[in-house]
Amino acid sequence: MLTETVNGNSRLSFWPRVREFAVPPSMIETATARRHAGDWAGACAAAGIDVDLSPRSAARTHGSEFAARLRSDLRHLAPDLLRWHMPRIAPDGLLRPGLTVALARYDVAGRDGVYPVRLVVRTPPAWADAGQRISLALWDGSRTASGARGRPHPHPHPHPHPDRRFRLDLHRHLWDARRTDELRVRSGAGQSPAGGRPATDPDLAAAVPPGHPCAVGRWAAEAEILLRAEGRSTGAFTVRLGAGRRLDLELVADRGGAGPPVPRLRAASSYGVASALPVLPDAATWVPPDLELIRAGLIGAGLLHPLVASALVPDHAPRGPSRDADPAGRARLVACRGVQHRIGLVDGVLAPLDHEPDEIRREELLASLGGTPLPCLRAIDEAHRSPDCLSGVRERLDHGDAAGALAVVERLLGPDALLRGGALRDELETAAERRIVYGLFRAGMVGPGPRSGRNLPPGPRPRDVRSRPRHVTTR
Repeated sequence: MLTETVNGNSRLSFWPRVREFAVPPSMIETATARRHAGDWAGACAAAGIDVDLSPRSAARTHGSEFAARLRSDLRHLAPDLLRWHMPRIAPDGLLRPGLTVALARYDVAGRDGVYPVRLVVRTPPAWADAGQRISLALWDGSRTASGARGRPHPHPHPHPHPDRRFRLDLHRHLWDARRTDELRVRSGAGQSPAGGRPATDPDLAAAVPPGHPCAVGRWAAEAEILLRAEGRSTGAFTVRLGAGRRLDLELVADRGGAGPPVPRLRAASSYGVASALPVLPDAATWVPPDLELIRAGLIGAGLLHPLVASALVPDHAPRGPSRDADPAGRARLVACRGVQHRIGLVDGVLAPLDHEPDEIRREELLASLGGTPLPCLRAIDEAHRSPDCLSGVRERLDHGDAAGALAVVERLLGPDALLRGGALRDELETAAERRIVYGLFRAGMVGPGPRSGRNLPPGPRPRDVRSRPRHVTTR
């Protein structure tokens, strides 16, 4: 969960932007409506999740009992809530690329004994992350990304194995609509902001870096869940703090066995031993960002996902359907020749409202010959090329909300406007080109990355496949 840059911890300035743009209210409303209607595939489509599995095929491969459990989980999957809680990276708050996250584990009886099958979600590699799409699949330990034994997958993933650190199978409340009420307890929202750090082990308190929002008060309970899933009651485990920092802890009985188990710091293990220890999931290591934002007063419950808000702030008033903050057609004022003039939408195009058509044609002709255009015309031209809302459009495009970005542009320029050359048009064209790269990745028609130009089909190359700086990652 921790977010660091070269300037230090930027967590509280990073997450408000993510909460504003990464999962828009329209996505939440549509996905929720489809989930309530029993259309889990439609809910996934609304939340930008590509489905790479078929319950019917899974029944043929793994049996009808497995398929029944899978269908139950899919019906209660809240894909918008899953996107809300997916691991993200600084500085833009985009999804952590090239990641496979386990959502559920099913032990299936086969001819060779019991083998695990996992429901997973995957994020594409950084060079193909346009649209911030997520894919939903099954993984059974075979080499195929889809989990169907012996059948090649059209778009092999660079890291198909579920990540031990980023896993949600032990945190179903972050994606399963049946268990969202658990978020309040599992997040430590009922504890003090200090997190209830245990005083029984001062060495552990000293080992945690100051200022880091570690959920130390929850580590004991979360470690019990982790070790129980590994078939143990007590034992050693590892906490990853990012940037190569880790703590090797051991869950031991307190007060001579009379009290609940507590984590105790132990000597650092060698690399081979440490890599074999269970890893406390990232979702259990840090204080959830939503809880931090609420405690710092940087976000209100109305801006949270409704399921998150109902768990963390039970007495808040649920927000209604999203409304347009800038209704289309509202005129804007421009200082023109010493008076206030209006520009607004006319027949689907942004136009000056206080000038006669003949005057506009005359002024446009003079401007084409090198003259100074009217302030109203300059304002319209600037709105086409580099509007004030450009940063919001860019953020929406970066987070995959193309519909929201186009809605902002249409509210500003009108649905029938023809974009002129400039920063706004460049952003929209770049986003469209990068979506093509993602489509090629999904189709298995592009190799390790388009930056080198290898394995791309003939035709124009994407102009802006951005390489982002490496930072400490965060949920």
